[in-house]
Order: sequence, then structure tokens, then C-alpha cells
Amino acid sequence: MSRRSRIALKTGVWAVGLWPLGFLLWRAWAGSLTANPISFVTNTLGDWTLRLLLASLGMTPLRILFGWSWPVSLRRLLGLFAFACAALHFSVWVVLDHFFDWGTMGADIVKRPYITVGMLALTLLVPLAITSTAGMVRRLGARAWRRLHALVYAIGVLAALHYLWLAKKGVQDPYWYAMVLVLLLGVRLWDRARRLAGRRRRPPLVAPALVVEPPRGSRSRL
Repeated sequence: MSRRSRIALKTGVWAVGLWPLGFLLWRAWAGSLTANPISFVTNTLGDWTLRLLLASLGMTPLRILFGWSWPVSLRRLLGLFAFACAALHFSVWVVLDHFFDWGTMGADIVKRPYITVGMLALTLLVPLAITSTAGMVRRLGARAWRRLHALVYAIGVLAALHYLWLAKKGVQDPYWYAMVLVLLLGVRLWDRARRLAGRRRRPPLVAPALVVEPPRGSRSRL
């Protein structure tokens, strides 16, 4: 892929990632945040958090299924935008919904399962965002970095549960998101199983026999 194409793709990701904030600012300027603006802002940011997270999770399956290399270069950027939306989503809940009432918020986290899993998903996102730079990859080492960032699959499950348990009866969107997540994780599991099966079928390498030569100058004795 050419440098111009990579720039165009990343520009598109930036446009998509900044769209939720721009959309909400435009609605606020136009005075059309609905009759319940706090709920509207919270739900919009929550929806976009899950969309961006699923988009990030979808980059590797695209490479697996179609052999494309370019999606992997967008994975980290999409994940950072997902974290930014999640942080804004949480900030609205803290500042506007509860106005720093830590006692009430703590009670809600303990008593309401959808808030519990949502807080856990956000907490797990923090170390992934902090270690997203190339410098952190070098410090941690590639293997440790990959193990840490495998948490994104658990985060995806927690985020889907958060939406499923939060949504009202009759709302279908959470189920569609959950189906997409299951599909993406299924592709990863299928690829892992395929590679493991390939390793088992591969014949073992036979080491060549070790030949020991006598030292120079030595004479054989009969």
C-alpha cells in the first residue's frame, strides 16, 4: 500500500473517531439534545465506544480472512478513540449525572451489574491506552505487550454485557453488537485452532547425527 493510501486511511479513522464529539457539539449548539440531554449524550458516547471497539477488534479478522495487511495499522488508533469515548462516557456519568457524588456512584457500581461490568471494562482499557505507544512496546517486549493487549477481548465481552443489561426491553441494537462481537471472536478462535492443527500435522525436524572427528595429529591404535 502506498504512503498516500495509508495517510488517507488514517485520516478517515480520525474523522470517524472525532465524529461523536463533533456531532454532540453541533447538537448542543443547535439546542437539539432532546428533552433529556444527559441521557442523550451518555448514550451517544456509549454507542460510539462500542462501535469503535468492535472496529478495532475487526482489524485482525480482516487480515485473517482476506490477507490484507493495512487493517492492522489502524487497530491501535481505533482502540485509542474507543478509550477516549469511554472516558468521556464515564465523565458525563460522574460530572453531569451524579455531580461527583462518590457515595452514590460507589453504591451504583456495587448494586447495578451493568455499571459494574462497565467500570471493569473502562479500568482494563486504561493500561492498554497507556501502553499503546511504540516506546512501551519496546519496554515491555513484544511477547508481554501482546499478552497484556489480549485483554481487549475480555473488554469487548464486558462492554457488550454492559449494553445488554442496560438496554430496555424491545431494543435490538445490543443484540446486533453482541452478534458482531461473537463473529469477530469466532474468526480469531478459528484461526488459532487452524494454526495449532497445522503445527501438529507438521513432521518433527530430525537433527543430523553428530559426527565427532579425532583431533589432528592423533593416530589410531589397533
